[in-house]
Formats: sequence, structure tokens, C-alpha cells
Amino acid sequence: MPDITLPMTGSCRCGKVRFSVTAAPLLTMACHCTGCQRMSASAYSLSVAVPSQAFEVTQGEPVIGGLHGEQARHHHCDWCKSWLFTRVAPDMGFVNVRAAMLDDRAWFAPFIETYTSEAFPWAKTGATHSYAAFPPMEAYQALIAEYAALGD
Repeated sequence: MPDITLPMTGSCRCGKVRFSVTAAPLLTMACHCTGCQRMSASAYSLSVAVPSQAFEVTQGEPVIGGLHGEQARHHHCDWCKSWLFTRVAPDMGFVNVRAAMLDDRAWFAPFIETYTSEAFPWAKTGATHSYAAFPPMEAYQALIAEYAALGD
């Protein structure tokens, strides 16, 4: 895992919503799915999976936008509409924070990339692991352990 300083902090574009992360990331990711392309207006979205209990909104009140479903919800700033983070239900132990919203993001590089089956042909991330869709659930424990060992 890269050398990061905790707590990590971040905000939306306008600064009305701020958050804090008090534990090391579990994984870093790039998602090439068409939904993320449309949400981010880019070739892919970048995220940092952090432990749920280590994530806290410290200022402002995010609103639900994008995915409003029962399984996943995208959280945005109501003023500037920045996509800040995604929560999965039921809570699987992590929150996906949009990497670009971190105050210090110089350390960020995607460790895995997902939905390469929907990627623009020219969009390359350099991620260590690539998946045509999401990794199988049974792969996550090994991926998290491998990512954690990067800093050793």
C-alpha cells in the first residue's frame, strides 16, 4: 500500500461537504463501466475502498444522486453536485470514496480495474489486476491482502 497520512480528508468541489477517513484503504480501483463513465463524464471512475467505520462526513449533508437503489447509493453535494462516495447495502464493510475528492491524492494509483469489457479502447490505467466485470467475491480477500502488503 502506498505511503499515506491519516486521517485522509476530502471534500466536494465547492467545499460544502467534507469527510474524513481514519484507516488505511482496503483497495484502490478504476471502474470502466458505462454507468461510471456517465457519472464521472470520463473514461472511468476512480475510487478508494475504505472501512465503513473509518469513514465520516464531517461537514454538510450529502444527498443521494445517480444510483438511488437499495443495493447501492451514490452520495453527492447538493450544491455543486460532486459525486463524493458510494455506499453498498447491506453494508459490506467498506465505502467507495471518489479518489479525486481527496485533499491529498498524489499517492493514488488504481490497484484493480473493473468492467474492462466496457472500457474505451484507449483508456489504460496501469492497474495491477484487470477484470472484465467485477472480481468474484471470493477474490476480494486475497486482493485486499495483496494491496496491504504493497507497503511492507
